[in-house]
Amino acid sequence: MAVTAIEKRLLVGGEWIETGDWVEVRSPYSGEVVGRVAKAGRDETRRAIDAAEAAMREPLPAHKRAQVLVRVAGYLGRRHDEVARTICAEAGKPMKAARVEATRAMSTYTMAAVEARKLAGEMVPMDASQAGEGKLAFTLRVPIGVVGAISPFNFPLNLVAHKIAPALAAGCAVVLKPAAQTPLSAVLLAELETEAGLPPGWLNVIVGPSSEIGDVLVEDDRVAALTFTGSSSVGWGLRERAPRKHVALELGNATPVIVEADADLDDAAARLAGNAFSFAGQSCISVQRIYVHRDAYDAFVERFLPKVEALNVGDPADEETDVGPTIDDGARERILAWIAASGGELLTGGETTDEGLIRPTVIAHPQPDSKVACEEVFGPVCTITAYDSLDEAIALANGTRYGLQAGIFSTNVKTALHAAQGLEFGGVTVNEAPTFRADQMPYGGVKDSGNTREGPAYAVRELTTERLVVLQV
Repeated sequence: MAVTAIEKRLLVGGEWIETGDWVEVRSPYSGEVVGRVAKAGRDETRRAIDAAEAAMREPLPAHKRAQVLVRVAGYLGRRHDEVARTICAEAGKPMKAARVEATRAMSTYTMAAVEARKLAGEMVPMDASQAGEGKLAFTLRVPIGVVGAISPFNFPLNLVAHKIAPALAAGCAVVLKPAAQTPLSAVLLAELETEAGLPPGWLNVIVGPSSEIGDVLVEDDRVAALTFTGSSSVGWGLRERAPRKHVALELGNATPVIVEADADLDDAAARLAGNAFSFAGQSCISVQRIYVHRDAYDAFVERFLPKVEALNVGDPADEETDVGPTIDDGARERILAWIAASGGELLTGGETTDEGLIRPTVIAHPQPDSKVACEEVFGPVCTITAYDSLDEAIALANGTRYGLQAGIFSTNVKTALHAAQGLEFGGVTVNEAPTFRADQMPYGGVKDSGNTREGPAYAVRELTTERLVVLQV
């Protein structure tokens, strides 16, 4: 995959700055340098917070915030191919998936613009009690303050959009730290924000060591909120270190799916094969654990494996590729080690291609305590296990520390609702892979999977505070 390397500066206080040092961005597929971004540290982070704090001294009215967000959505549409190719180059995401991500980011900005225009409080029925007689009261939604946003590598555009757009809609200035492996999409998005007329300081983008930048965001009292997507250990560690801040966490999962005997097995096999291995399984809601009723187990496997083996593995820049590389060699070696230690029957995959890409891997009946069965693989691996009763399947699905999304396939409404009530997850899909996400829906987990709900309408409320106003009339 021949790629022209690009060079990007950092956005701080409306200025594009260099620091004298650089972060190289390499293709996960070829290892080629596809770009470099100016490297920030503590000083640049403090400068970015200074700029964000100064920006918020002159609040942007809701209609202006909405106008900027709508313009960004339009720019993303006009530069759709460039945006998708940037995602592909730096993340190794197949173009099929990169184009979907670019389109989803447009939706995220559009929905955030809607929320900016309708952000309001509510009336309080004061004369409902004697004490409130003669008084009028209402609440205002006011910006929480400067937001420190930390995003991961796997959705380098749309997860950045889910940090920036709701914060701006809420009237909050942002200091964004994108993943060092994939900062190019975030910087491109910042360029579009500037082009759309966002005043200086409302968005600042800094790239560099997590320890240095994260420490400043945690320690500086001017940062009122942290929003983090990434690993559970890092996320909960941030929350422990910043008890006085609002810390919103969207973390990992070991995504389970239940396939009942009455399910449409052809439909289930098709949906799960694609969603277990898209972007090499590097999604927190990638299908990882499939539990199939014993009466349907053989028939499901018979349908599922050919669809998995038909997936195209290769160069992410090829429009026909379904499964590309893992983000780096360390991730690949970890995943292969987990496969080898699963204790289950390897049905397909478990090896690498000539280019070093892990083939889509399916493991039957892994050991319950193996990492592929109870931890987040974050790779092109899924397991299949037979069960005898729905309650057993629900217990198996609940049997990890995670709780982001889960799914069930069944034609019986009572069965589906029983599962929806019993599955301890932030979201449950019925007759759809739990990898599904529409950007306006509430999205987030329980247990180790997080403590927030994303989606612009929900994130905006989390990034505002309620202020009561009482009038004597």
